[in-house]
Amino acid sequence: MRPFIFFSFLLIWHHSVGAWDYELHRFVNQIALKTLPDSFPAFVRTTEAAERIAYLSGEPDRWRNSNEGALKHVNETDHFFNIEDLESLGLRLDELTGFREEFVASIVTARMQKSALFELNWASMGPNRNRWVPGLLPWKLAEEYGRLKSGFSCLKTFEQHGGQTLEIVNAQASVVQVMGVMGHFAGDAAQPLHTTRHYNGWVGLNPSRYTTNRTFHAWIDGGFIRKSGLDKEAILRRVRPARLLWKSSNPSDIEPVFSLTLNFVREQFTQVDVFYSAEKSGALKGAGTAVGRNLMETQLLKAGQFLGDLWYSAWILAPKDFFLQSALARRKLAESEK
Repeated sequence: MRPFIFFSFLLIWHHSVGAWDYELHRFVNQIALKTLPDSFPAFVRTTEAAERIAYLSGEPDRWRNSNEGALKHVNETDHFFNIEDLESLGLRLDELTGFREEFVASIVTARMQKSALFELNWASMGPNRNRWVPGLLPWKLAEEYGRLKSGFSCLKTFEQHGGQTLEIVNAQASVVQVMGVMGHFAGDAAQPLHTTRHYNGWVGLNPSRYTTNRTFHAWIDGGFIRKSGLDKEAILRRVRPARLLWKSSNPSDIEPVFSLTLNFVREQFTQVDVFYSAEKSGALKGAGTAVGRNLMETQLLKAGQFLGDLWYSAWILAPKDFFLQSALARRKLAESEK
């Protein structure tokens, strides 16, 4: 193996474990639903839609259970973002592009500048050909916001410009689908171990003597909550109403959604040491302490609140789909001429 390729394995730690278990991902989506105001489209809060949104929170992890190589390649890196690895690549967090492929190209450029020995030897990049990427979670979450906003644009246009009943129903189903899946990545973003190379026990130099236990991630994802209990009602009582994340008077303005998702991930990165310190102190061991339980519950609440804000902003800011509007107008004209 070429020296630089070997170095890349040490640089980019590959996440092979999940984030919050299914029950906690469900709960994040349920928190987000709780934040929505009465003015939000009512179809989302029907029993069937709410359950569908909760169920879909686990879908991206179900994709990870597949043996399909193409799916694994594109899906695995969407669940994490190892912030420490940027420094080794000479990249700055506050200068990152919001475009996924442009970011990936910047990694290639950085490595080529660092070593003349660098070559993109795919066979050495792991079975899913993605071990050289430090994760793409902020990009994925921003992209899902874009899909949701597009879905609301389509729905609004069908509702206001003569869409057929089945068209409206299908547009609503598309919105529910994106809301549910999107929630998974908001949950991942709020799990501090998804922002760091120390995602499953501390690696490398360890002056604080943090745990190196390779079950730490799974314990945070669900083991601790199952042992200590989760007061869902108490958490839901702490929920604030969803709010608009930014204001725009021009529908063509580029919204700062990537900056917001990146900042959200960066904020959770500051909790990595907090989580490891809590484990070291015993706050996250066994049934834990009140400090440990509050730490976990606060992260779940952060995820649900941010997700609700994204959902609400996508709905409020979604413009009409003028291409669809024109098509509906032509259809209406054609029908009137029959």
